[in-house]
Amino acid sequence: MATTVGPGAKEIRIRDEAGAFRVIYVAKFDDAIYVLHCFQKKTEQTSKHDIALADKRYRDLKKELGK
Repeated sequence: MATTVGPGAKEIRIRDEAGAFRVIYVAKFDDAIYVLHCFQKKTEQTSKHDIALADKRYRDLKKELGK
């Protein structure tokens, strides 16, 4: 799923008694690890809204960093 966000975007999947959670981040830039989006999964498939939000934040980050 993170590959649909952008090159270098990764996903951490967490499951505990409270449910399933996802963290989408990018660590390919030299200065920091950037968390693009984190959310609780309520359905089997990741919503288009969550993917679009992470994608937008990735694009905004690249603009801000001049990449």
